[in-house]
Amino acid sequence: MSTPRYYAPKGGLPAQTDLTTDRAVFTEAYAVLPRGTMRDIVTSALPFWERTRTWVIARPLSGFAETFSQYIVEVSPGGGSDRPEPDPSAEGVLFVVEGSARLTVEGADHPLRPGSYAYLPAGSGWSLAVDGEADGPARFHWIRKAYEPVDGIDAPEPFVTHEDDVDAAEMPGTEGRWSTKRFVDPLDVRHDMHVTIVGFEPGGVIPFPETHVMEHGLYVLEGKAVYLLNNDWVEVQAGDFMWLRAFCPQACYAGGPGRFRYLLYKDVNRHAKLSRQFL
Repeated sequence: MSTPRYYAPKGGLPAQTDLTTDRAVFTEAYAVLPRGTMRDIVTSALPFWERTRTWVIARPLSGFAETFSQYIVEVSPGGGSDRPEPDPSAEGVLFVVEGSARLTVEGADHPLRPGSYAYLPAGSGWSLAVDGEADGPARFHWIRKAYEPVDGIDAPEPFVTHEDDVDAAEMPGTEGRWSTKRFVDPLDVRHDMHVTIVGFEPGGVIPFPETHVMEHGLYVLEGKAVYLLNNDWVEVQAGDFMWLRAFCPQACYAGGPGRFRYLLYKDVNRHAKLSRQFL
């Protein structure tokens, strides 16, 4: 298997002579943010983060993401935060796509590099810093969700790992053409979200339109594919982000010549919330 390479945005602006038309789509069932939309002028600053800018690619919003937010965070040398998470109810996952940083969780230091993965429980104390002598910025995904505690079930513990240390589980009957790297045991109901890496070898497919209750955020780490989103087949490539609401049909064909992989968020392991008006 080839060495993982992850696409990370660099910002900038297109030339004035470039065509404006791109593949950006926003519908009631799904959205596509092509990598070309992630420019300097759409970045945000975050409170208590130094030398940092952020692309917010998903946020809770009527008609958009309901259960999570997702950022691509770029921290320049000498930057970081000692007060990164303002919401004590928010759990998080960090996944590094470029550069290096130091993560401190509950007093323990963890060096981060491309492929590093950290789970940060709600209320955990953590900070992140990029060395002032680093060759360049660190870029990572930060996925946040309001943790849903369950009476009688302990909250998960923090952990830091690397995708190299996680085996890819082959989907049944696919001869390895479709696989998933799961950083959390799917049967561990302490966790109410999964962030995984889904991979397809060239020619691999999702062979039916998945239609299910889980909301999705998909960031393409490498490769290209044709993806079914509701009724539309859409070409996607490394650096694109897709949001799929619950029950949006989805499938894909991996286009090659290399493998196609994406970072996948989904909400799991909890009862559906019932509005009082239906009780």
